[in-house]
Amino acid sequence: MTTARSDELRAVAQRVVDGLPPEVIEAVLTGSVSRGVADEVSDVEMLLVTAEPLALEEAYDLARGAGLERLDTWGTQGLPSKRVSGYAEGEPFELIFWPRDFAEAELDALLGGKLSSSGDALAHGVSLRTSGLLAEWQARLRDYPEELAATRIEEAALPWGGFTPAGLLTVVRPGERLSLLEWMFDGALRVLRIVYAINRVWEPTTKRLAMRVDPLAVKPRQLAERITEALIEPDPRRALAIITELQLDTVRLAPSGPNVDRAREWLAEGLALLRE
Repeated sequence: MTTARSDELRAVAQRVVDGLPPEVIEAVLTGSVSRGVADEVSDVEMLLVTAEPLALEEAYDLARGAGLERLDTWGTQGLPSKRVSGYAEGEPFELIFWPRDFAEAELDALLGGKLSSSGDALAHGVSLRTSGLLAEWQARLRDYPEELAATRIEEAALPWGGFTPAGLLTVVRPGERLSLLEWMFDGALRVLRIVYAINRVWEPTTKRLAMRVDPLAVKPRQLAERITEALIEPDPRRALAIITELQLDTVRLAPSGPNVDRAREWLAEGLALLRE
């Protein structure tokens, strides 16, 4: 069910798009508003495709002309993609401008294995102005290549082995909380990458995690809850055991491969050590 806040923000977004000139050939609403789950702290995220590349000042001019105020930008500068933030009717906006050629190249890169949340954003995007591009992109994104899934899974499992499982104990020593959190955070991201690949789902951001993983057919039990439990558990050894068990459960669901097979044995040994 779409939230009332989503409807409110979508209406504001449409008014912004209506104020853009024809050189913006595609306007795609993304983020929580496009998925109908926006709340009181949500912003409006949009991808705007132009026929030709823009300078940042030109992107500012387009945003300003559509009613945005207090403009700024973020991220690496000097790229074909231009990012503009601001406010319209008091609501926060994040606009990403892509020239058409760059957009097509970006989609090719996603299907070729580039790690980015853009695939998920486009797959769940809602058109507010279209020349037919979004429908074409979404049709292409419906086919998640089998070889891409296999590569993602193997790459995600790569760090889980090669050194002795006893090495895990070095991050549960007193004073090593940052190292522990670094290892667990990376492990959680890799768990999610494997799960999304198993289910042939384009990897999203980690926001609203429980909502994102709930509909997946293949996943470890209580996936989101166990990640949270590991990250907030005060006892280092128990925290690492929780995430290690989750990693093990995940690779047991994955198809066999050199890294996955090694990880199954290595994680099982590591978990046994942590439980001693």
